Amino acid sequence: FEHITESMVYFMYTLSVQLSKKYGPIFTVHFGPKKVVVLAGYKTVKQALVNQAEDFGDRDITPVFYDFNQGHGILFANGDSWKEMRRFALTNLRDFGMGKKGSEEKILEEIPYLIEVLEKHEGKAFDTAQPVLYAVSNIISAIVYGSRFEYTDPLFTGMVDRAKESIHLTGSASIQMYNMFPWLGPWINNLTRLKKNIADMKMEVTELVRGLKETLNPHMCRGFVDSFLVRKQTLEESGNMDSFYHDDNLVFSVGNLFAAGTDTTGTTLRWGLLLMAKYPHIQDQVQEEISRVIGSRQPLVEDRKNLPYTDAVIHETQRLANIVPMSIPHTTSRDVTFQGYFIKKGTSVIPLLTSVLQDDSEWESPNTFNPSHFLDEQGGFVKRDAFMAFSAGRRVCLGEGLARMELFLFFTSLLQCFHFSPPPGVTEDDLDLTPLLGFTLNPSPHQLSAVSRV
Repeated sequence: FEHITESMVYFMYTLSVQLSKKYGPIFTVHFGPKKVVVLAGYKTVKQALVNQAEDFGDRDITPVFYDFNQGHGILFANGDSWKEMRRFALTNLRDFGMGKKGSEEKILEEIPYLIEVLEKHEGKAFDTAQPVLYAVSNIISAIVYGSRFEYTDPLFTGMVDRAKESIHLTGSASIQMYNMFPWLGPWINNLTRLKKNIADMKMEVTELVRGLKETLNPHMCRGFVDSFLVRKQTLEESGNMDSFYHDDNLVFSVGNLFAAGTDTTGTTLRWGLLLMAKYPHIQDQVQEEISRVIGSRQPLVEDRKNLPYTDAVIHETQRLANIVPMSIPHTTSRDVTFQGYFIKKGTSVIPLLTSVLQDDSEWESPNTFNPSHFLDEQGGFVKRDAFMAFSAGRRVCLGEGLARMELFLFFTSLLQCFHFSPPPGVTEDDLDLTPLLGFTLNPSPHQLSAVSRV
């Protein structure tokens, strides 16, 4: 069954770009009985998500996401509840360091733990997935829960591994079929696995929240959970029992933040290391710049402005990796006329981010890894309007500032300490850049060698 429907997933990720070349930047497809409008190309996607943000700003909550979130949380919610949870999350993530010095300190504290794990391999080939994801996950954990976890903590490793598996499963062919034909549910094994993962996630988050509640100090919040609990308690004491600050919104907001904060940044960082092993001449230039500008001291966020080539490589990694190619589907909040087409309220809309990040009218060599996309003739870093790796508009990634900081600090620190290469007997040409299909696009399973440069 998975094999039969794999072509459908391939279509959703790839062939829709080809269709846009034939039918233009706006076209309709049908996934089973469901009508979906696809928007392609930088100009069209920007017009919808930015210029007409209200019209295209609602989330299309597919059956699988409604089953598991019930309209609660941040990622898969709409209306007043979503607005309040997103506003609260943004405010508190900033308060607990997102994009500020506090986050930089958390990342700098985590880097030595990751380096230690890589050093233990002593140059022998290893799978980058677990150590990278654990390190990145500890940053969002510190912001949400107020503390990091040990990489050997079974509770933590279970949460990270389960979140990774769930994100992969939600993009699988059988779950896409379930979204089109929900009556297939009883025959879909991946749905059963997802249900167990979500049930386990809810139980674990509830237990962690219970522990934090027992030691809660309203005058000294440790993280997002504490802040939420204090707000909930304050509202209840004032007699407001119908607020959006209830247990379901807390559990699913935490689950959304944890999964998104782990998978997207961790996956992008893994792509970056794979691309460095694939293109050693680019890795050499990054390391030459780091050595020349920073030397042996710890890289800091303020160094970014003096590392234009390294910054360009990170941005180009995000562009080419294209880890959320279709964004998360939107839906129209009202009847709208868009570029001469009438689109009814409630129509599912896919802003095809891959068509923006690989728009041949915006990028000189859209299908190749080319850091020069983000460099001027003097070698200075240049911003590109068509860089929509974090989407745009009302649903732009709320962790963008944190993700940018993490990618820069982890990437520069790892490249400062290690040279990444294919395993013995494997050439650069053998390294496969074909993504593993899922809700996000991960590198195919691979191993790398990390040889100390010290």
